[in-house]
Amino acid sequence: MKIARISTTLVDANWRNFTFVQIYTDAGLVGLGEATIRSREHAVVGAIEDMSRVLIGQDPFQIQAHWQTLYQAFHKRGGVILMAAISAIEIALWDILGQALGVPLYQLLGGKVRNRVRVYNNGWFEGLQGLDALAQAAQQAVQAGFTALKWNPFHGAHGWLSPAQRRRVLEEVDAVRQAVGEDVDLMLEAHGLFTPAAAVRIANDLAAYQPFWLEEPVPPEDEKAMAFVRQRSPIPIAAGERLYGKYEFARLIEARAVDIVQPDITYAGGIFETRLIAAQAEARYLGFAPHNSGSPVSTAVALHLAACTPNFVILELPTNDVPWRAELVEPMIETPSQGHLPLLESPGLGVMLNEKTAQQHPYQNPDRAYFSAVVTPEMEQLKERLKNLPPTDEGNHGLGN
Repeated sequence: MKIARISTTLVDANWRNFTFVQIYTDAGLVGLGEATIRSREHAVVGAIEDMSRVLIGQDPFQIQAHWQTLYQAFHKRGGVILMAAISAIEIALWDILGQALGVPLYQLLGGKVRNRVRVYNNGWFEGLQGLDALAQAAQQAVQAGFTALKWNPFHGAHGWLSPAQRRRVLEEVDAVRQAVGEDVDLMLEAHGLFTPAAAVRIANDLAAYQPFWLEEPVPPEDEKAMAFVRQRSPIPIAAGERLYGKYEFARLIEARAVDIVQPDITYAGGIFETRLIAAQAEARYLGFAPHNSGSPVSTAVALHLAACTPNFVILELPTNDVPWRAELVEPMIETPSQGHLPLLESPGLGVMLNEKTAQQHPYQNPDRAYFSAVVTPEMEQLKERLKNLPPTDEGNHGLGN
């Protein structure tokens, strides 16, 4: 069996575009992978096209050999774009192997250690204003089958919180806690907004609400700063969505900087690399909770890895991005029951891309909303002012239509 062709597909997904890769073999098997990152989709597609020239005609089963070739020849410390491209290709190759052998992907990694996977909801809060609306949405997410919710309550924070901002944070977390009760876990996302001292202070403020974790309280580049927070925080610290590969995670883990690692399989290096990251964490008694902000393809990959990873804790499940999300794969897989998703038992990844749905929602500029709301009105105002300027000797230099 040989790799015959590699294709990419971009699908509009609101604030980003889902980036899919499909690897076709001369035996008729097609492997599916994902490499979704925001605002750099075409750079990822270009990297995949470059890598495909190395892979066409090769044996799809030599997954580790291909990973090493792509990493050594293309990576060059290239960051998320090249790692996303490698990850998507590697995932698709695992899918082909599982299909060829007739077993689900998790079986290729040693077999399952659990029969279902706990998930938490992210995205339930999108577009809401006011504490009442937030509380109602939290209740609706719980009614939809979730037992854990994540969101960012630190609106407007930049290094430090003002007294008013601090009060707002506490009011918001209190409102959600009261709305869902004590049996629902709350994850608080900080997106690296704080200084170490400010992160410690707000962690102590929030401890009474028993958050499941405080995610990325400080920027991820400095594992010593993260360790400073972790050593002083009464709330467990989670981080890793902006780190790539086992080498970067090794520094985070050895610094004792987190309680839970959060690699994203679709750009941390793929399935086997993420399994190595999880094993490093396991050796230090840390939890593994994959970041998952992509499509249902990303969810499928994470379900297989969660199934066979002993220190797995919980999986992110995004919602409220686009109405066609669930229809992008067959079968549909993202309906939780009692806070869990079942394992996928079909050979390989267990899902196929619904190409008809994908083609109906092609690429859209993910930054269009920002430029429409901020840049365009300012430019229009400038044009109006310039058009109203009096003419000079050289004529009117105002901007025309």
